[in-house]
Amino acid sequence: MKATEVPQIAGVFLFEPTPYSDERGFFCRTFDAELIRSAGLDPDAFVQDSVSRSVGGVLRGLHLRSGAGEAKLVRCSYGEIFDVVVDLRPQSPTYLSQAHFELSGASQASVYIPAGCAHGFQALTATADTSYRIDRPHDPAEDVTIAHDDPDLAIPWPLPITSMSVRDREAQSLAVFLKQREG
Repeated sequence: MKATEVPQIAGVFLFEPTPYSDERGFFCRTFDAELIRSAGLDPDAFVQDSVSRSVGGVLRGLHLRSGAGEAKLVRCSYGEIFDVVVDLRPQSPTYLSQAHFELSGASQASVYIPAGCAHGFQALTATADTSYRIDRPHDPAEDVTIAHDDPDLAIPWPLPITSMSVRDREAQSLAVFLKQREG
């Protein structure tokens, strides 16, 4: 397994395991505390694991949390997703930058997303399971959603959107979010 810092956004890491494949399928390590630690992250900070299942074309996001935020370790455990991270940390040298990844069950790669970054993804296959390891218990009162189609972000979603939650469809623009955060 190797860790690579993603140059587009400070503090984002891509963790790529080395699956062992044979006639039975494959086996690979998807989390390694020592490797996480060697990247300067605290592997013991994660307190919750979650999984979502999406059908092809479903879009989830862009999500982040107010307050102290939340860091995530995201992996597509089955199928394939187009994953997006947007840096919304005003003090970051990569503020307002974005990075895109194609995560898949075949590669089992994970992306570490620091607190203060927005995250979203679109399912590229008929079924896509996305696993999250999160560093704070979920508090719905802190949920924030930024519009997936905000023209200031111009995210190149690869497929027509087949479904979204009401919350995601009614999300605020990036400009409104930034103005509210300043006030």
